[in-house]
Amino acid sequence: MNSDITSSRALSHRAWVVAGGIHLLNRTAPRRLDDPVVLIRVAPQEMCRPSTTVVIRWDTLGPCPVNGFNASGARIGSTLIDGGDLFPDAVAGAALRELTGAQAAPGLVPLCYLAAHPGGGYHAYAQIHFHPEDACFVRTTVQPIGLGPVEDLRWLTPVLRAHAASSTALNNHLRCFRKHFAGTELEFKYTLDPAPDIWAASRELLTVLRRGELEGCRPEYRNEFQIHHTENHLFDVTGPEYEVGYASFIPTATAGFLLKRKWFAQDTFARREELTFGVDVAPDGFEEYLRGKLGLQVRALPAFQRVRYDIQCESMRTGHVYGVFFDHCSLESAPEVVLSQCELEYLRSRSILDLEPDGVLREMERINDWLDGYLADRGWASGPTFYSKRSFLRDVVASRPISR
Repeated sequence: MNSDITSSRALSHRAWVVAGGIHLLNRTAPRRLDDPVVLIRVAPQEMCRPSTTVVIRWDTLGPCPVNGFNASGARIGSTLIDGGDLFPDAVAGAALRELTGAQAAPGLVPLCYLAAHPGGGYHAYAQIHFHPEDACFVRTTVQPIGLGPVEDLRWLTPVLRAHAASSTALNNHLRCFRKHFAGTELEFKYTLDPAPDIWAASRELLTVLRRGELEGCRPEYRNEFQIHHTENHLFDVTGPEYEVGYASFIPTATAGFLLKRKWFAQDTFARREELTFGVDVAPDGFEEYLRGKLGLQVRALPAFQRVRYDIQCESMRTGHVYGVFFDHCSLESAPEVVLSQCELEYLRSRSILDLEPDGVLREMERINDWLDGYLADRGWASGPTFYSKRSFLRDVVASRPISR
């Protein structure tokens, strides 16, 4: 292979963690010419290119060449630091403190992850979470910035400007999340028959995602698994026509009930959904609440217990987060009557870039194809469906007389 081509490819895959004072992100103090800017050379951390989310574990980086500059471009030193020694306890380690000086070191944080673009310039990923074990970064650049050698720091001002433009999202806990198709639930379902132990099934799937068997996806950063056990009092909403669907009362750990409303005439992929918290009504008043306060025509269906284990799956390419839920629903009056399902649902997107909402649908189709094969290989399901809890309870009532 031509050595110039090999060299060009090597250069285009370079990456750095950039460290600097926290004031460069939160703007609590003005930028100064003597502010340290530290380039920490790392192996490329993007799971795919282009990527929206990058997660770095410090202890996996190995020895990192480190070059320090001040914001004016003057070099202040260089050293080699093992990744695990960069930010122990989420503060600058001894070698970084020595490089940048005692005055600057206390405020030193990862500012961004910087990745060389094959055509020149760099993509920047803002730091949004920073811990002793790891850090999470979200891409802020649509086009590459800062043509020229990385040491020239031509990318620094565009990086800080991009961060400032989205600071209310980037500098606040969880605000970089957005939700496409707000008010609409997008969901594929699989009926598990024969039903596996859903605890073991969920832990197995989580392990598979951690190993990267679903291309471009990993468990959601620091939110990979959730446990739910709820009591559900579901009513079939039969009218008026524009209100058809169901209403379900779910007790909460605080006051009152969560009222979950879904609007649909037939089981389908996309359903309008609305959640109302703090509904103050006694169980014997559920039906009257729906009829009198909301003006609905309803039919009570059997109450059930729902045990659900949620795996949160994040696409590192797009930042979209999907839930894969294993659940076990059993009637309170007849616990042997069970519906066990696996559901794939779009949840939210970790991104400040304006990605096309239709991309959610295309990516969800790809993930669903993978999940379909995964479940079939284990003999748990024979293909996707949209079979709802309402349909299950209707079928139960039609097949056997069971009281609520």
